[in-house]
Amino acid sequence: MLNELITTTELADIINQPELRLFDCTTYLEPAPEGSGQPYLTVSGRHTFEAGHVPGADFLDLQGEFSDPNTELRFMMPDVARLERAFGGHGVSSASRVVLYGIGTPMWATRFWWMLKSLGFENVAVLDGGLDKWKLEGRPLETGPAKGYQPATFTARPRDGFFVDKHQTLAASSEPGTIIVNALGPQFHKGLEPSRYGRPGRVPGSCNVSAATLLDPKTKAFVPLAEAETKFQAQGITKDKRVIAYCGGGISATVDLFLLHRLGYDNLTLYDGSMGEWAKDASLPIETG
Repeated sequence: MLNELITTTELADIINQPELRLFDCTTYLEPAPEGSGQPYLTVSGRHTFEAGHVPGADFLDLQGEFSDPNTELRFMMPDVARLERAFGGHGVSSASRVVLYGIGTPMWATRFWWMLKSLGFENVAVLDGGLDKWKLEGRPLETGPAKGYQPATFTARPRDGFFVDKHQTLAASSEPGTIIVNALGPQFHKGLEPSRYGRPGRVPGSCNVSAATLLDPKTKAFVPLAEAETKFQAQGITKDKRVIAYCGGGISATVDLFLLHRLGYDNLTLYDGSMGEWAKDASLPIETG
């Protein structure tokens, strides 16, 4: 079983193992055209993958293959059958050791980590520092399209409790045993800047641990666990409470969830719709300041 965080050195040591399934998960969010009504454009990271990737890696297109196509919201968890086909098509089976990485931020990798965990797949790790740290250390790169892996049979064993909707999140906002944490930056949490999602502000009662503060700005690696725990505890997040994390589109919140999981918090869930849904729904309360 892999540690759920793998270093560049550890990856280099196992890179030729036949059961390894290594994936670049990068997506880019670019400004949407004026008047489009969209918070941003989602652009597959395939172009940067082809410009340079960890040797042997394949590419996973989150919005293209691994999100619900039947909703206007970005990146929503699709049905299990779609995910079984998609992961199986990329060679993932029960015998696989999956390692995920991104460029610029680990949030795309932690999103896939969360999805796989929710499907009952445990042998999955995130590369600390992603491609940024790999390149910083002068390690080898491969260019060109993905060679891919031999298709396999991926059998999901879905687990409850990994995702909540807006109704469950609203109900939880008044439950003393639950704490809701916003992974967006503090200016968006406070509603001090216009939001690309709709109404500025946050889910009422939520606290703020920005995903960006949990990463080293130079190497893109995660901060030490002790430092992360200090940040969470400063916001009243304790192991006896259920934690619901959210952000703009259910992506950066998985950085918070990844570190909370590694710290031994086990009652964790993700509000998948996040502010992309909440801010647009006038029936839901919003808080600023």
